[in-house]
Amino acid sequence: MNRPSKLASAIKFGLIASVSTSAITVSTAAYAEEEAKVERIAVTGSRIQRQDMETASPVTVIDAATIKAEGFTSVDQMLQAQTSMAGAAVGSSTNNGSDGVAQVDLRGMGSQRTLVLLNGRRMVNSGSGADSAVDLNSIPVAMIARVEILKDGASAVYGSDAIAGVVNIITKKDFEGFQIDVTGGMTDKSDGENGEISALYGFNTDTGNYTFGAAYSERRGVVQSDRDWTDPGASSFIPNGSLGGMVKDDSGNWVDREESYDYTQDSFYQTPSKRYSLFANMTQELGDDLVLTGDILYTKRKSNQQLAPQPANLDLAVCEAGVVSDSCIELDDDMIAAGITPDDKGNVNYRKRMNDVGPRIYSQDTDTLRVSAGLAGSIDVNTGMDWDLSYTYGKNKADTKVENSINATLMTEAIYADQDPWFTGQPMTDQDLLNSVAYTEEADGGNEQHVISAGISGELFDLDAGAVAFAMGAEYRYESGYYNPDPIVVAGESTAAQQDPTDGNYNVISVFQEVSVPFTDKLTGEFALRFDDYSTFGNASTWKIGLTYEATDDLMIRTVAATGFRAPSVSELYGGNSGSYDYLDDPWGNEQDPQILVIRTSDEDLQPEESESYTAGLVYSPSYVDGMSLTVDYWRFKVQNAIARMDTQNGLNNCYAGDQAACEAFNIGPDGDLSNLTNSLTNVGYQDTSGIDFNLAYSFEALNLDWTVANDTTYLLNFEQDGVDYTNTIDGNFGAYAQVRNNFSIKAGQDDWNVMYFNRYIGEMDDLGAGTKVDAVLYHNISASYYINDTWMLSAGVKNLTDEEPSTVSNGSDGGTVPEVYDTIGRQYFAGVTVKF
Repeated sequence: MNRPSKLASAIKFGLIASVSTSAITVSTAAYAEEEAKVERIAVTGSRIQRQDMETASPVTVIDAATIKAEGFTSVDQMLQAQTSMAGAAVGSSTNNGSDGVAQVDLRGMGSQRTLVLLNGRRMVNSGSGADSAVDLNSIPVAMIARVEILKDGASAVYGSDAIAGVVNIITKKDFEGFQIDVTGGMTDKSDGENGEISALYGFNTDTGNYTFGAAYSERRGVVQSDRDWTDPGASSFIPNGSLGGMVKDDSGNWVDREESYDYTQDSFYQTPSKRYSLFANMTQELGDDLVLTGDILYTKRKSNQQLAPQPANLDLAVCEAGVVSDSCIELDDDMIAAGITPDDKGNVNYRKRMNDVGPRIYSQDTDTLRVSAGLAGSIDVNTGMDWDLSYTYGKNKADTKVENSINATLMTEAIYADQDPWFTGQPMTDQDLLNSVAYTEEADGGNEQHVISAGISGELFDLDAGAVAFAMGAEYRYESGYYNPDPIVVAGESTAAQQDPTDGNYNVISVFQEVSVPFTDKLTGEFALRFDDYSTFGNASTWKIGLTYEATDDLMIRTVAATGFRAPSVSELYGGNSGSYDYLDDPWGNEQDPQILVIRTSDEDLQPEESESYTAGLVYSPSYVDGMSLTVDYWRFKVQNAIARMDTQNGLNNCYAGDQAACEAFNIGPDGDLSNLTNSLTNVGYQDTSGIDFNLAYSFEALNLDWTVANDTTYLLNFEQDGVDYTNTIDGNFGAYAQVRNNFSIKAGQDDWNVMYFNRYIGEMDDLGAGTKVDAVLYHNISASYYINDTWMLSAGVKNLTDEEPSTVSNGSDGGTVPEVYDTIGRQYFAGVTVKF
């Protein structure tokens, strides 16, 4: 057996006391070894059951008390506040294109490269259909005991998707009694209200525990134009309509369009949603050496987003002189005199913001079910070996709608039939005519997952320094997904971008093994090897080597080298072509609007991504400073054959500069013709990112109070993707890669009360689109809790105390900024009460 050291004890004490830490931490015991009375520890990132906490991989642990103290109302908010996150993961602040989904983006490497586990087992991908990542909205905050973030490549342990790391969400279990939690909050502008009510009930039997929970949460919207700092939007699609770039003035004359439309008055910074969740955990001993465990989670999400009324962009055929036809428009003398003429194809462009119909209202009704059951036991071999067998089933289905969509074909036919109502430059009042071109877009989709896993772990033999431990097993996993867009969208008859259906599945059979070898009392090695055989592309092998060295009782040095892979998802393999209106700068100046249609394509012949990761660091817990621990870790991730879309803006710029290969790659026509602008998924992408994580946790007593100080810093050294250096830049399409991100907290209190101050710093960055600097921002939060007695607990706090405004970004995804990175709703108050019987 490895002996527990003063280092392990000090680290454990510091981590339990800290608010957020990246020292070596682990989940609680699955069960205790009866005879030896030694606690078995399940470490995130390893399948070997351990009796100490010393592993080579860095892990951050965030417990339920921290989540409550910082006022987080959703899992994505809590995760994206961590310094190890970057990019721009979609969440509650994503109004355009998210379908209400919330995801995590560890290291900014993409949500599809972070594996999400629930109680150590895979969570089903979820969202609007054929999704490549987990929707964190399906996991209510009320059920979370803690969240463990493994900041290391873990494909050799968990298989695909763990390139950037693992987020393991541990639910509340082994609970006894009845508890009700009520929390709520709102902004100081009296909007953005949110609240959650949850109930937890658990009881013990002579041989087990059963825990049940239910939660309801609601979040209301915040409109962009309701914030003073929001610059008005400037869209070329205006309610009165424009023909050939010209509009009618108050005198009825055709003049050049000078006005634009402010779309911020219709769009959200915080999107509304309602969630209903039921969950349960059970542990039941079936005999001396047999334990049955299970958990179930069901979540229904109803969410909304709202965008400005549909922009209709139609190329109308112009009738030839003297020809009468019902499939073209006639240019009268005033139009011709104003310079409105057909292009070389005989068309004239007509643009109209369909305010007469109303804003686009997006809605999603999603259901996610996840059931997992396992048997675990031990066999009397050698010093005893543990075995487990589990089955996990996940299913997600979604119905989505977009009200006030416009059928471009019917609108074109209506204009040809009677062009006068459309070209008056005045609001349209014929409701029957408007109803004839408007419709509600409806789509459906889903995901399904089956996982069967079996494993055995224990000790092989003893060395002078201790026992050689091992784990080995096999797994079968089946994944499927589908998405059916509205038939009008599939036919390309909507004013929204055309999109094809998606439908596909794959399966994988895996075998894996791990070994932990104590070479000496101070040096331990960890070795993992995994083989995966996919029905789509073939097989992949990955490995991991980790070393820990206890230099002294105070200092441990650790390092991990690993390979990883990510299999292409259903949507990447089988997704049909889809359109996306991206914020881009047309260097030719042909486009009238910054939102330019990009056709996105998939590829059934995609191969898996391959990665290499390396971490090296130290854990220091000085014996002369009781309660202090610190960690420093260097990390680097390299991804080859990355499944990615190239940087469209970079492609436009290169094509404009004369790079013909870039023109061909993006289907850019002569003279900057972007009518068929295409961005395809390929395996030619790569990522190379590195940085340093620093964490300090210190707990002490002073002034008759218990104090906890914690500081997390991530310093980004490099982030390069597909030939573009994103280090310390921000962009509306790719998000933020700040060189410095820092979280600091200090908490003081006694047995029945505590007060906490927390700040979050995002450093100054370069605006990738404008070449200017984007200001740094520092957010301040305060909170307090008071235990009235063993039954009642009160909590309250303020987020963004100083009401910091988000930094301005030239091509920001919304409101002139990037809402996924900065706080866009301002100062918020929150409070809660817990009652436990």
